[in-house]
Order: sequence, then structure tokens, then C-alpha cells
Amino acid sequence: MVGLVIVGSAGAVLVLYAADRVRKARARARWLRTMSDRLDAAAARAEKQHEQRQVAAQTREALTSVMPAIKHPPLNLPGGPSRGRRGRPGSVASAPDAGITDPGAPVARPPRPASRPAPRTGQDGDELPGRPEGSPAG
Repeated sequence: MVGLVIVGSAGAVLVLYAADRVRKARARARWLRTMSDRLDAAAARAEKQHEQRQVAAQTREALTSVMPAIKHPPLNLPGGPSRGRRGRPGSVASAPDAGITDPGAPVARPPRPASRPAPRTGQDGDELPGRPEGSPAG
């Protein structure tokens, strides 16, 4: 009788283990199917975007081959002020007196103030002894 209970228990454990493996295999198959669907959708979106970019690039190329001035607009427009070096900040055209005739001339800037080294101080903020100001470096 005891042997029959042991064999029955072992059989039940094996059946439960097999049922668990089947359940996990189905869940994994469902997950793989979902991921495959998501990957297919992402690939389709990427392909559509790629085609749109190709069409846009071909359109740009066709337009600039007919109208090459789109690639490089003129520096000066007839009857308008000069933009200097393509109107970059710091160029003559962005200065307040943009009527200067030399567009390549740099903008004058005020000189920088001379920097002085910071005084040497100790941990408590007191100035450390050093050479007096104005003495030659030694």
C-alpha cells in the first residue's frame, strides 16, 4: 500500500511538472509572437520613413539642379544692405554701423583689462608673507 502511495505521488509530481512546462512554453510562444509582430510593425514604419526620406532627397536634388542658387544664396541682395560674411554675428553687417564698405573687416573690440594674480592667503584667510609689491622676482 505504501508503495502505491509513493508511485502515485511521483506520478502526480511528474504530471504537474509537465503541465508547468507546457504552460511556460505557451507563454513563451505568445511572447515571441507578440515581439515578432512588434518587430514587423517597426520594420514597416522604418521602411516607410526611409522611402519618405528618399523622395524628399530626390525632390531636393531635382529642385537644386534646376535652381542652383538655392544651395548658395547671394551675399548681397540688389538695393539692400550688405550681409557681410553671410550675416554671422560679429561680422561687419551685424555691427550697428553696417554701412562700412569692407565686409571682411573684423569688428573692433575693447581691450581686455590686465589680470592680476590673487593674493596668497592661509587657511584662516590671512595674507601670507611674500615679497613686497614692486620688488623684482627672484
